[in-house]
Amino acid sequence: MTNTVLEIEDLKAQVEGKEILKGINLTIKSGEIHALMGPNGAGKSTLGEVLIGHPNYEVTGGKILINGKDITYAAPEDRAKAGLFLAFQNPITVSGVKISTFLRMAYNNLYPEPKMPLKDFFNMVKTVMKDVDMDESFISRSINDGFSGGERKRFEVLQMIILKPKIVILDEIDSGLDVDALKLVSAEIKKMYSENVGFLIITHYQRILKDIIPEFVHVLKDGKIVMNGNSEISAKIEDEGYDWIKE
Repeated sequence: MTNTVLEIEDLKAQVEGKEILKGINLTIKSGEIHALMGPNGAGKSTLGEVLIGHPNYEVTGGKILINGKDITYAAPEDRAKAGLFLAFQNPITVSGVKISTFLRMAYNNLYPEPKMPLKDFFNMVKTVMKDVDMDESFISRSINDGFSGGERKRFEVLQMIILKPKIVILDEIDSGLDVDALKLVSAEIKKMYSENVGFLIITHYQRILKDIIPEFVHVLKDGKIVMNGNSEISAKIEDEGYDWIKE
């Protein structure tokens, strides 16, 4: 896999006229694990949504670049083709759209040539479902319809593995997971990391960071990154909270 660089330059964004991101600067490369931490309301999830191109958020300044190409105002599908993937904090239900149909369409959109035979594709999906502890019966169900919180998060990880992104943004992926499921998700993240995928793990707590040690830790407060460091920061946050971090 070729190296990929995501550059976020002085990124500013608002929603419904309220400024949330106030100048974010961050660079994430293939084979790096970054953690973005911060108190509730700091703008962590907003950053993930803006990076993937959620239409509810308006970029008011700055740039988002992948390998030097400006994708600040690109459509979400073009960002996906460039290698970006976001696992949502609260994945929505899409009634009437089967997981099998959705995955096949998404995969073919990203990798149109050579087209994988249908049988081979679904054999791959079933193998990954086993890896993430999802029953094969889910393949014929509508997206997240009647899923528990943990099942929704497993499906996000399933998509991540199937679609083979180059830079992965995980928004509170550990919420809603029990201890066993968290270990399983961590193992899949490590597997992709070993294949030179870059990660931005957005989290409020250090729970997932105990198993996946980030090389870089960034602290977001009031729409700005106010501290950069390593895993020592996340350990101190677990012990002391965020009050000691000054803007």
